[in-house]
Amino acid sequence: MPGGTLSQSPRLVTVGSVALDTLRTPHGVRRDALGGAAVHASVAAAFFVPRPGLVGVVGADFPEGYRRLLARRGIALDGLESAAGRTFRWSGRYRGDMAVAETLRTDLGVFAGFDPRIPEGWRDAPFVFLANIEPGIQARTLERMRAPRFTLLDTMNLWIATRRAALLKVVGRVDAVVLNDQEIRQLTGESSLARAARACLRLGPRAVFLKRGEHGASLVTRDASFHLPAFPTEKVVDPTGAGDSFAGALMGRLAASGDVGEGALRKALAAGVALASFQVEGFSLERTLRLRPAEISKRLAALRAMTRF
Repeated sequence: MPGGTLSQSPRLVTVGSVALDTLRTPHGVRRDALGGAAVHASVAAAFFVPRPGLVGVVGADFPEGYRRLLARRGIALDGLESAAGRTFRWSGRYRGDMAVAETLRTDLGVFAGFDPRIPEGWRDAPFVFLANIEPGIQARTLERMRAPRFTLLDTMNLWIATRRAALLKVVGRVDAVVLNDQEIRQLTGESSLARAARACLRLGPRAVFLKRGEHGASLVTRDASFHLPAFPTEKVVDPTGAGDSFAGALMGRLAASGDVGEGALRKALAAGVALASFQVEGFSLERTLRLRPAEISKRLAALRAMTRF
């Protein structure tokens, strides 16, 4: 199978959705584009850490070309299961400033019965990203990992509203969470983002990463707060996957360094901001797949210059 052998343990394992997306924005339409949280996160992580492991499920209709594409990006696919049925499909539309996606159709397909199968050799991975999936699946994933050094959890409004108790339990078990403004307000009941971040830390994590779209991103720990502006991208083509790319780059940067101290978390935040800024410049993975490491370094340098005075 593409992507490596069971005996090789990736430093980073991402568990989440693999999807075929139909995307409509003011800039055009793409049908059955490769997507899903685990895909966007893993592609971004692969710029920083070798062989990030992807755990997900696809149906019999999943194009073999997409599997080969992921393998060529250096992503380990031993955790990508094939099941009888259709691959998860999402159709969405963006209008105006494209700040919010309008979901037109969701077909869970084989993802409805997803139960992560972590390859034996992957259970010792020190870094784990629990992408946006049902909290019970996230909890089972944590139980199957042996002793990860740093775990990051993403979620969404649906799970906060319908699976709150299960979500709070798993939030209390991870090192960090990544949320947007609306999600953290809903989770904590606090209207002030500063108070919301502090309330979230009291639930158990030691770090909160806030995705704030055009307003940048923030890191809040028990000792400090840090904020970066968004990179001023001149043309936003498709925001799909930007948050997942942010989280994947963040985790890839941490996994590559092995450092999870305050300074490392700040550098990881910058990596996330940089990759998200590239992600929105094209449909699906079109821009990210053309991305070169030198471009990332240049954008990180620009971010440093923007925040120095």
